[in-house]
Order: sequence, then structure tokens, then C-alpha cells
Amino acid sequence: MPSTSIRKTEYDPDRSGKRYEFEGVPPESFAAFRAAFAKGRYFNDHIRNNFRYRLVASDSDPG
Repeated sequence: MPSTSIRKTEYDPDRSGKRYEFEGVPPESFAAFRAAFAKGRYFNDHIRNNFRYRLVASDSDPG
């Protein structure tokens, strides 16, 4: 999945960096995101500010 702002679309507790969990994203929106050529642009335009989210982990988390 080539994107400068999104590395992965699932939660992986062994990775470093900030990770967010988004709630209520419909399957068709996720499918469109996965199919989008510019995933970062699709994410910013259609998901980022349209669904609730929470920070799951960040670089400053211990362990």
C-alpha cells in the first residue's frame, strides 16, 4: 500500500509510531480506501475527520 502518511490499515502492536483506531467506518468506505491510488488523499478527504477515532499507541509508549 504505497502512501507517505499511511503504512498499514490494521493494528499491529509490535510496530512503532502513532496508531489510531477508527470507529464506524463502513465496509464500502474501507474498500474504496484500499482501492484508492492515493490512499493518503482518500483517507484525508473521506475518513480522517468524518469518523470517531482514538490514539492506540505512539512512539512515547513504554515497552
